[in-house]
Amino acid sequence: MNIHNVEFVISAVSSKNFIRDGRPQIVFAGRSNVGKSSTINRLLNRKNFARVGSAPGKTVHINYFDIDSAMYFVDLPGYGFAKVTKAEKDRRAKLIQSYFDEPELVSVGVLIVDARHKPTADDVTMAQWFIQTGAPFIVAANKIDKCKKSEIEGNLQRITETLGIEGHAELIAFSAETGAGKAELFDRIITLGGVKK
Repeated sequence: MNIHNVEFVISAVSSKNFIRDGRPQIVFAGRSNVGKSSTINRLLNRKNFARVGSAPGKTVHINYFDIDSAMYFVDLPGYGFAKVTKAEKDRRAKLIQSYFDEPELVSVGVLIVDARHKPTADDVTMAQWFIQTGAPFIVAANKIDKCKKSEIEGNLQRITETLGIEGHAELIAFSAETGAGKAELFDRIITLGGVKK
């Protein structure tokens, strides 16, 4: 697979825009300030392919990226942090919910959390949504480079326990900044998604 052959396809504003062509969909979710776009950019060896905003919460629709006609990266709107109106938060929540209302769309879920902090209630909800799809599910603990080595094991255990993912998801220590964990994360996405290399 040529991961340099990537292109933006569509920004879905409602369920009628969702792609339903049977190609694997790798679905990325996370808080607005957790580095979701940076994670996608790191996996694709791009700097600014998925837009990285100066203010959190710039992903407002569901963005589809075609990866070498082999799979889609699906970037869900960020949640929880962005300074937006209640109406906008509700709109994003309904859009995300409508995507999960079609669990067959999800080939692999990737929930990005901050390795330094206990997951939020919104993170827990998102983890449950991924689990309920029955699809393979990965939690990427981003910003691992900002943790002291002595903290990492305890932090990862806290993430596992708070999200309730024991037996449901794989947890990968990751850094969008340094690329730590990138090869493992990409390999698991490809393998779990049944994507042809």
